[in-house]
Amino acid sequence: MHMFRSRVHIMSLVILACFAVGTALAQNQAQPQSTKPPATSTTKMEDVSKWTQKQWNVAKAKWSEEKAKWDDCQNQAKQAKLSGRKSWQFLYDCMTK
Repeated sequence: MHMFRSRVHIMSLVILACFAVGTALAQNQAQPQSTKPPATSTTKMEDVSKWTQKQWNVAKAKWSEEKAKWDDCQNQAKQAKLSGRKSWQFLYDCMTK
C-alpha cells in the first residue's frame, strides 16, 4: 500500500510539472516582441545599444520634434566626440531626462 501511495504522489508531481512547463511556454509565445522603442517617459534605464536601426530612427524622429532640446543634445554629443551608435545612449539619456 505504501508503494502505491508513493507512485501516485510521484505521478501527481510529474503531471503538475508538465502543466507548469506548458503554461510557461504558452505565456512566452503569447507575448510578441515589440519593434517600437519604449516610451521616452519611462523611468527605468533603457539599454539603447540593443536597439535596432529602425527603433533608433523612430525615436530620433519623435525627439527631433523638440528642436531646441534635440539640437542641444546633439551638440553635447559632438563635444564629447560621440558618433554613431556610441552616441545613442547619450542622446537617449539627454532627451528623456
